[in-house]
Parts: sequence; C-alpha cells; structure tokens
Amino acid sequence: MIPRANAVATIPTTSPAHGSITGGKRINNLSWKIAGAAGDGILNAGRMFAKLCMRDGLYVFASAEYPSLIRGGHNHLDIRVSDKPLASHTKWVDLLVALNQEAVDKHASKIIPGGGIIYDGDTLKVSVESLKRSDIALFPLPLLKTASACGGPIMRNVVAMGATIGLLGVALSSFIAILTETFEKKGDAVVQKNIKAAQAGYDLVKGKPFPVSLKKQPGPQRLFMSGNEAMTAGAIKAGLTFFAAYPMTPASSILHTVAANEKDYNIVVKHTEDEITAINAAIGASYAGARSMTATSGGGFALMVEGLGLAAQTETPLVVANVMRPGPGSGMATHSGQGDLQYVLHASTDEFPRVVVAPGDAAENYTLGFEAFNLADQYQLPVILLSDKYLAESYCSVDPLPHQLSVHRGKMVTTAQQNYKRYALTKDAVSPRARPGIPGCMFVASSYEHDEEGNECEEPAVRVAMHQKRFRKIEQLAKTLPQPKLIGPADAPITFVSWGSPKGPILEAMKLLKSDGVATNFLQLMYLSPFPTETVSRILKKAKQLVLVESNMTSQLGSLIREQCLITIKEKILRYDGRPFDPEDIVAAIKEMIV
Repeated sequence: MIPRANAVATIPTTSPAHGSITGGKRINNLSWKIAGAAGDGILNAGRMFAKLCMRDGLYVFASAEYPSLIRGGHNHLDIRVSDKPLASHTKWVDLLVALNQEAVDKHASKIIPGGGIIYDGDTLKVSVESLKRSDIALFPLPLLKTASACGGPIMRNVVAMGATIGLLGVALSSFIAILTETFEKKGDAVVQKNIKAAQAGYDLVKGKPFPVSLKKQPGPQRLFMSGNEAMTAGAIKAGLTFFAAYPMTPASSILHTVAANEKDYNIVVKHTEDEITAINAAIGASYAGARSMTATSGGGFALMVEGLGLAAQTETPLVVANVMRPGPGSGMATHSGQGDLQYVLHASTDEFPRVVVAPGDAAENYTLGFEAFNLADQYQLPVILLSDKYLAESYCSVDPLPHQLSVHRGKMVTTAQQNYKRYALTKDAVSPRARPGIPGCMFVASSYEHDEEGNECEEPAVRVAMHQKRFRKIEQLAKTLPQPKLIGPADAPITFVSWGSPKGPILEAMKLLKSDGVATNFLQLMYLSPFPTETVSRILKKAKQLVLVESNMTSQLGSLIREQCLITIKEKILRYDGRPFDPEDIVAAIKEMIV
C-alpha cells in the first residue's frame, strides 16, 4: 500500500484529468465504469463501447478487475475516452453503470460531482439519502424489465449500453453496427433482439441531460490491443514457429492469441500438461532451429527454473514470458503485482546469464516481444519478458505498430562443417550454432558441464573457461542495448524511478502534477539484466529528489539499484494489494512529500 496515512486522494470537485462537469458541457473526455457480478456481460458491454469510441476516432484505455470466479463475485470494467492519448485508468468516474447493489455501494463514492449513475430502479435501493450526496445525477431505469421484454434478462447489459450512449449523445446507428458485428454469428434473431434492447435503453434516457458528450473526430486507424496481444504480435512478427504453455492467469491469453493465429502464421502450438513440459518442449524446438517461446505466471515459472538452467547450460535460445500476479503460492490469480523481479533475476541453480526485460505499455510489449527473439538467438541464452496482469490485460489505443523490424538469427550454421565445435571459445564468446541434420555438425547437448565439442567434462580449467564464456556473452550484449532516458524536463525537482506497468499511472500523475505547478520527470527501466549501471548511476546522481514507485512491498527495483549503483532511494510509493496504482494517489503522495 502507499505507505503514508494521508497519501490517498480525496474526491475532487474538479480534476485536470477530467475537468469540471458542473455548470458546463465537457466533450470527448470521459471516465466510464460498468460494475456487477461475473456473468452479467460486463466485459462484452465494455468491449462494444470501446470499439464504438475507437471507430469515432477517440483514444480509449480499458482495464478490468475480476475475481477468479465464473459466476458471482464483483467485477468492474473502467474505460477512459479522450481526444488525446491515454496512458492509464483514472480513480474517478463520470458515469457509473451499476448492475447490482454491490456496484453502487463500492463505486458511487468515486463519481465526481456532476456525474451520474445508471441503475435498475426496480431492484436497487439508490437515493440521495443512501448515497449521502446530492451532487450526482440518478438515472433509475427498468433495466431487467426492459431486457426481459426485448428477449431475456441476459440483455440487461445491452439496455444499459443503449442508455449510456443516449446520455453521451452518441448516434444509436453507430452502436447498432457494433451490435450486428458482435452477434451476427449467432443469427439474425439474436441480432434483432439486441438491437431492440439497445433502442429501448436509448429511449429510456431520451431528453435527459448529462454534462459529458462524445463527438466523432477525424483520425487515423488505430489498434485496440492488450499487453498480452501486443507481446504475441511482436513474437509472431519475429518469426515465432513453436509455442508451448500450460494456461495460468494472467498469461493464458498469450496461449489463446497464438493458437488463434497458428494456421495463418504456420506456428506449432502445444497446450502441454504442465509448465515443466512446456519449457522443455520449447527448448527442444529451439534446439531443432525453431524460434520458440513459452509463457506463464509466477507459480508456473517456479516449475520452469530447472528448464531455464538447461537452456543456459546448452546455450539454447529461449524466450519466456512471466506475467506476474500476487503470491506467494497461488496468491491472487486475477490481480496484479510486481513481486517476481528479484526471483526472476536470480532463479537458478548456480549462476548463469539471462536477459530480463520489462515493457511498460502495449507498444513496448510489441517491440520488446520482437527484440527478445533476436537477443535470444544472437547470444544463445534465455530472455525473460516480465509483465503483470494490469499491463497484460488492459486494452488501449495503439498507433500503427512498426513493420520495418529486422530479424537476426545470430551465428546459425546452415552448411556442412569440418571440425565443428558447438561451444567454441570465440572472441565474442558466442559459438556457431547448428541445428540437427547439418553435415559434420554432430554434438552433444546435455545439462552437464562440457568442453568445446559438448562432451561432458569436469576438469577445473574447462569449467572455468566455459563458465566465463557464458558470462562474457552478457558483457557483449550489454554494450548493444538501448540506454534508459529521462521522460520529462531534465531539471525537474522530482524524479520518479520505476519499471513495468506503473509507467502509465506515473505518466498520468505527471500531467496532473504539472497542472498544479509541480515539475517531475521519470526514469523508466526496461532492461533489468544486464543492468545499465553507468547510465542509471549518472542520472540518479544528478536528480534532486528520487521517488521509487513499485507494486511490491520490499521495493525490489530499489534493492537492485542499491546493489548495482550503491544508491539508496529513500522515498517510496509502494502498492501491493493486487490493484494497479491510481494516478491520483501518486499525486497525493508527492504532494505530501513536498508539504
């Protein structure tokens, strides 16, 4: 949790992220939330709304919170819409769609003055007295009754969506087009029932005023992607040909996305019986010349550690995605955290080099997902992509992704050789790599220490030479990596330091602080192993006040910086309740520091 008693933002009367919606009309700047139980169609409704806004040329950011349940529990989906790029969700809500009483009780306090709440007036108890506030608009609508009349209670979410777009001034025809696309595979009868439900919801709010509206604006076609989808796209672009995984939330959608594209891109996809099989299958495929990958979360990664060592010892390229969730043990399967950093950096028997890279947004998931394969091939070692649930499953507008990316397979042997040495002690420590079947290139690849030809060997001199060889590769690799740079004014009095998914909330917090006259900058670290010690040390020593932001309790990046740079960051904003940072709470913590 943010470790300050007063560092939690209080509800604003106005916010630079939203602007006031009392006494005026705000256009193309909305925070919308739909909440209810699992099975209420919350995600489906949200996806349709997001697609509608995207097609109208607007930027969208969507994030969901849900329990590990198929039915029941409490789910909510937050969608921000703007005519400007968005980096994260926001804490406050303009319009809440509450599909049950728990949704009202949990979220009504987050509605900003002038906002509103759509709810079923026949089944929910909502009033000025129960809410203890009179500064929001109440829209009691017969959602269940109307849905039942249109085709069934299951359409309650569509009725609520019709009411949403009616209040926001969006053309019903645009939403009907989305509905048709969404349900056309279920037949025309289903499509027509949903259209009827949307029209009914739209009519229920006809003539009712709301101070936020959405207007179509011209703009380029953009993608709407999650972090996991973007990472998968990067892997496919890199030439992924083999993927093996056992499903584990929140990494499972990588498996689903690869499987959905396996025929189009000629990828072998294996849903294995466990994570041990998955990593060993990926290693075997890579040994045979494929570009291979596996994906999991913390508990599954624990089972993969022995395989990780096998890839390191045999110098077999391997890409592993660890999409973190809170632990230990099974932890909180559907929530977010950054507690695996130190584990991933050091997971091994003995020691071996690996690349650990942490994207901070969907675009970086794509580019780093691509580059991971180049690094794995060029330096013949494991590359670990470190993400988390918030980054992996949040959807956002993404500008067209770069196509001109170069594939580098490294020292691949493709022709017959004489006196081939798979683990030759070369100047750059990278040995020629041949796939099975190349004439003259037979060798032993096992988990035992070996000589240059791959033969098992326990001689001290050979052990030292091979161990040093493996580590010399990472020294060469470190020289090629892009160095971290400050985001924001170089002379700002406050410097945020972070990695991974907090990037978005930090960028939004920086905007809010700037509007309040507080200048900040941000050092985002993506490559965490090998660590960019010189660059980070230089930047941190010049900073005036450092603030570490992480989603774990022990400030694991802070420990890494102290280890590598001998610099201790004293001011910390930490959160470890399984939820992502709210930009407004980061702002509140900074303001407390500078009081």
